[in-house]
Amino acid sequence: MENLPHTEPFAAGRFIKEIGRGKKGARSLSRDDAFALYAAMLDGRVADLELGGIMLAMRIKGESVDEIAGFLDAAEASFEQLVVPAGHAAGYAPIVIPSYNGSRNMANLTPLLVLLLARQGVPVLVHGVTRDHGRVTTAEILQAMGYPCSRSVAEAEAHLARREPIFMPIEVLAPRMARLLTMRSRLGVRNSTHTLVKIIQPFAQPALRLTSYTHPEYLEMLASYFASAAPQQRGDAFLMRGTEGETVANARRGQQIEWFHQGQRTVLVQKQEPVDILPALPAESDAHTTARWIEAALKGEQPIPQPIAEQVEQCLHVSRSLSDLGRIGCKIT
Repeated sequence: MENLPHTEPFAAGRFIKEIGRGKKGARSLSRDDAFALYAAMLDGRVADLELGGIMLAMRIKGESVDEIAGFLDAAEASFEQLVVPAGHAAGYAPIVIPSYNGSRNMANLTPLLVLLLARQGVPVLVHGVTRDHGRVTTAEILQAMGYPCSRSVAEAEAHLARREPIFMPIEVLAPRMARLLTMRSRLGVRNSTHTLVKIIQPFAQPALRLTSYTHPEYLEMLASYFASAAPQQRGDAFLMRGTEGETVANARRGQQIEWFHQGQRTVLVQKQEPVDILPALPAESDAHTTARWIEAALKGEQPIPQPIAEQVEQCLHVSRSLSDLGRIGCKIT
């Protein structure tokens, strides 16, 4: 685990007083206060008792847009950002795919999305957890296909230079955030970091983030963040309801996908109605079966599910547009 900086303890009482008054009585923090509080949490400067109180208070209250913005500002300042080597992006901006859920029932087809993008030359970074009890993770499937996890930023950048897809465990990409994720095992519930890891932008240059939500109340909060509070120079975002929590289109019935660019919110893909004939999918959802099916699909021996093919096309279009602009301030038409 990363050595945390030796700094003075952080007095969190005044923040807890604001956020700890229950769902109806609590007040939200300003973006600056949220930044200061979360930076202290990342640095290990908040005592365990107060840390638990903050996490439970936010769990009950729910995060505001300003709080998520301040937390994310602190989070992205806490780890080393990646750089796509010049001349190795094949005309595409990087695409960031979080993977923190895996699948419990359906086959996890996030690796199919990743590899379809990567074979077009897109710099693709997947980050998340390597194991999750009772679920099949993206890391397990990629490993079954011969793609190991990157163990350092330098190793990840070397893979980018070779135009290979990357999976970085969160403890490698953002070790201070990973430490806060582990608090779930002690408190029994998720905390704000579980939301933040799904929306971080780990690249120094503009990138396209694929993001998702599971609970409906997060849809408008995240949409408001991307439309009004996300730094525009950091790139664009797609937002959709997760497929068992993953940011890959549901092969059986595609979800609505919204695109956020320069404060504008656009529906790229409409929600699809249920189909009478289900697409061909892996017979089982285990990592080995899913890996072999994805390999067959990439060879053309299995049909690519239409919702995933459409998601790939939208990703390629926006990623290419971001790269062509050369600067985020221009408007994509």
